[in-house]
Amino acid sequence: MGKLFRALVIILLMGLIGTPAALASGEDDDFDPVHHTADGYYLDFQPIGKVELPRIFLMRDANGSIGVDFFGGTASALRSGRYVAEVDESHGDEAHEGDAAETGHAQAGDVEALIASGAHLDAHLVPAAGSVIIDFSITRHLIFSLLGAGIVLIIFLRLAGRYKRGIGRETAPQGLFQNLFETLIVFIRDDVARPNLGDEHYKKFLPYLLTVFFFILVCNLLGLVPFGATATSNLMITSVLATFTFFFTQINGSKDHWKHVFWPPDMPILVKFLLIPTEIMGLFTKPIALAIRLFANMTAGHLVILSLVGLIFTFGGLFGPIAGYGVAPVSIAFTLFVNLLEILIAFIQAYIFTILSALFIGMAVAEHSHHDHEHEHAHEPAALAHGTAPAIIGDGAAETAEQAPALAPAS
Repeated sequence: MGKLFRALVIILLMGLIGTPAALASGEDDDFDPVHHTADGYYLDFQPIGKVELPRIFLMRDANGSIGVDFFGGTASALRSGRYVAEVDESHGDEAHEGDAAETGHAQAGDVEALIASGAHLDAHLVPAAGSVIIDFSITRHLIFSLLGAGIVLIIFLRLAGRYKRGIGRETAPQGLFQNLFETLIVFIRDDVARPNLGDEHYKKFLPYLLTVFFFILVCNLLGLVPFGATATSNLMITSVLATFTFFFTQINGSKDHWKHVFWPPDMPILVKFLLIPTEIMGLFTKPIALAIRLFANMTAGHLVILSLVGLIFTFGGLFGPIAGYGVAPVSIAFTLFVNLLEILIAFIQAYIFTILSALFIGMAVAEHSHHDHEHEHAHEPAALAHGTAPAIIGDGAAETAEQAPALAPAS
């Protein structure tokens, strides 16, 4: 355990050392935390360098023909002459002058200067002729989401192999690897799936809940690795996860669930027509809240870390290098604390998304039986009034049972 903790601290310190170096090596003097947490068409290994990712476009040319353009990176697309860069003027003024600076488009003669400055990586590409139908370009967050999915697949394949051999089923789990993940699996099964879905339904949805939990957890932790990116800080990825929960909820909804949505029971007619739009909106607001909650929490943590690191450069720029060096120990100490806190948040956010998904699915699936159970309890006072209640346990049990009919009011 001590070795694991020391290794974790070393990784975090590498990240802290790498982050200021990456920021200091940039061409911009302005520190923009949002820019560094945003998605991009490259992998950032600063101060070592950046690796461009493939750009893939499904486009329609000037003649109306549809085709696919594939380039090894943004620079290759610009050098081909088939695409033009729309550069943010706040970042690209050094790379081009004259008309290019006014319009925000990099002209042919400015392409190499734009690439040399690195501003092309943040540029929006538009075709010189025709139009883009769909941009299939690979992004940094997509790479890390696929990496997270691959890690989860490897973990579960290894665990499945052990279970097939009887390890963990016929015998106790063996080794640190299996015991660690067995703990998490049992936790999701017994504390998330069973309480919210019930013994009748939890096995059906447990594979989905385990997949969601481990995928989010791995993606969250990858964002804490030096030069890593947090895929779950991308709203598109969290929206896809929430969409899966939405479809699982609606497809498996009981008749009573849909009855409550489209015709709420035990309500006056006027109130029903007021509740129906609200219930329908509720079907969509739940997954939307799931997506935004995960996205916002993971983004906010990294913004806090980058802002704390940015204090070094802010004080250095305002009051000189001595002030920057003076605030550095405090800034790094707080950053290390927030990094350690982010590990806890990575687990908490995976747990929250999973338990809310189980809760939403469970409400849709188990609502019918719960409704019937309430009606059964509603009939108990009537049974008591007609003398059919069970005898009271105790010395006077038989006597109470015999006297029960006499307690009923005379007709």
